[in-house]
Amino acid sequence: MRFPGSHFFKNLVERRSLLFQMVRRDFEKRFIGSAAGWMWGVIHPIVLLLSWSSVFGACLGMKGGDGVQSYPLWLFAGFLPWMLFQDTVMRSSTSLLEQANLIKKTSFPSEIAPLSIFLSSLIHHAIGLALVIVSVAVWLNHISVMLVFLPVYMLAVGLFAVGIGWMVAALHVYLRDTAQAITVVLQLWFWVTPIFIEEAKYPSWSRLLIAANPMAYVVRGYRALLLTNRPPSFRELAVVMTLAAATFFLGGLFFRYLKRGFADVL
Repeated sequence: MRFPGSHFFKNLVERRSLLFQMVRRDFEKRFIGSAAGWMWGVIHPIVLLLSWSSVFGACLGMKGGDGVQSYPLWLFAGFLPWMLFQDTVMRSSTSLLEQANLIKKTSFPSEIAPLSIFLSSLIHHAIGLALVIVSVAVWLNHISVMLVFLPVYMLAVGLFAVGIGWMVAALHVYLRDTAQAITVVLQLWFWVTPIFIEEAKYPSWSRLLIAANPMAYVVRGYRALLLTNRPPSFRELAVVMTLAAATFFLGGLFFRYLKRGFADVL
């Protein structure tokens, strides 16, 4: 069977200029007219995390897992991959409507829209990662050589997020409630991912949900690489990559099937 996006990726080298322009435009559009510019991409998550750390750490006495004493760092390390995943999926849901004029009038490769959103979000993710690494080096006096495995987890998040992004973007063209529905789904998904609370404190009935949650493995891997000297679990990494690749493939199939009617519906 021919991969659904093979015609797109076969010509990706020729379209790299378009992809670069879309990534740059998306990155700049988010802060157009803003004095602080891209710095808001740093300020927002830091304020959010400080607020959560105050409530859950200082007020409720939550502690970090994995033997990490700093709850804010433990929380930040787990929240980073989720932010990348959530931002990509949520903004992908409306990405085709935003490019409706191009899709209707030209041979615009609509598959590129969720991919450009992921790459744009990846820039903010890299900034957040740099902040965590510097903070860990200053407060925990620690930098692990295992950080070399982080790009593998980032790739897994990318495949997973773009695959789901293709699905919700295609659905939203035909069913305009999709963006609202995916917001609700992501809210529920967030609380089934051990970001605020270490896994040992989850009730026994929810363990199966966590075990079936690919983002739980990613969060666990990020924390291990950023905050400890432990190597990643290669079994879990294999599971994550398999699920991410399968989601990417199925998302491409789904997108290609629905793509035929985009121009008419839009």
